[in-house]
Amino acid sequence: MIKNFLVYVLSDSVGDTAEQVARASAEQYKDSDYEIKKYPYVESKTKIDSIIESLNSENSIFVYTIVNKEISEYLRQKCEEKKVPYIDVMAPCLNTFTDFLGQEPVRESGVIRKLDEDYFKRVEAVEFAVKYDDGKDPRGILKADIVLIGVSRSSKTPLSMYLAHKNYKVVNIPLVKGSKVPDELFEVPRRKIIGLMIDPSDLIEIRRERIRVLGLDNSVDYVSIEKIYEELEYAEKIMRKVGCPVIDMTKKAVEEAANLVIDIINDLN
Repeated sequence: MIKNFLVYVLSDSVGDTAEQVARASAEQYKDSDYEIKKYPYVESKTKIDSIIESLNSENSIFVYTIVNKEISEYLRQKCEEKKVPYIDVMAPCLNTFTDFLGQEPVRESGVIRKLDEDYFKRVEAVEFAVKYDDGKDPRGILKADIVLIGVSRSSKTPLSMYLAHKNYKVVNIPLVKGSKVPDELFEVPRRKIIGLMIDPSDLIEIRRERIRVLGLDNSVDYVSIEKIYEELEYAEKIMRKVGCPVIDMTKKAVEEAANLVIDIINDLN
């Protein structure tokens, strides 16, 4: 019975999957001690030769996740030449998936890492949108990928959140007549700013529904058609001053508006 052994963990990515499998397996043998030597980003035969040459114990086993077929096959051959036991963690899964799906895998390394990176970027973007929603902190304007400006209830917040799920860091700034426009708005490139306008009759209906939900008096200036016209005129004036593109949000779904924003931003950058 082997009391001490080395586990060589190799991967053409970071190697977390191979390490977890190796550790979970090795832990099942309580009468033996083990050490893991991890080699991430093994992407060449030269690297494999170097690792094989460094073997300093007969009590070694290789566990690897290498999706590149040529490199994986080369490692297998080297292990067999050295009479070192090996486990190709990916092979059974890929073979079964290939038979099941009737297609060959792309054999691209680091796919999970890329997905994880994408996920964390999305989380960061959503947190950013929440932190800087509705002009809470104008300093966010200077850090944003996209700055949305418009009157209250012109879909700034839902559009910000939707774009955040597309990995864009978005700030939205309400344009309120009588309130100072943040200086930062005039410090960022115009290509980052998008104005949102909406038909007055639609806006008043949206605001009346909002008032009803909040249980407030329907006679407040917030739903006054005269005040709404004044707000929209003021917002249009600011947008002209900024020189930004403007999207008409009347009857537009958030998804449709988001696609327009992305198209505009991509065209201008």
